[in-house]
Amino acid sequence: MALPSSPNGSGPQGMIPAEWPAQAADTVVDVIGKVRDKTTRPIQVAARALVYGLVAAVVAGIALVLALVVLIRVLDNYVPGPVWYIYLALSVVFTIAGIVLIRKANHPGVTDAS
Repeated sequence: MALPSSPNGSGPQGMIPAEWPAQAADTVVDVIGKVRDKTTRPIQVAARALVYGLVAAVVAGIALVLALVVLIRVLDNYVPGPVWYIYLALSVVFTIAGIVLIRKANHPGVTDAS
């Protein structure tokens, strides 16, 4: 005895298999996952990199200022004379470093003419 098929042809003997809703849902989920991986994932990675970079820059700036304060305090304790000598020496060092960096930034790079 044969099993009767439903009127829309989705029965056991129809053209559309009975598990097609699950297959269609799996296909939709896979396609959406692939689209998300191609679009949303790079944006998330870039946003994370931006946030972590900003946090690292702020922490590095704070650490640099604290290290400079500690350096001035240590030098003030161990170098005889008024503290403005230390400020003068550090300002000369930072001025020379700034001039060197500005010259390096404005120096045209070597181009390969081949």
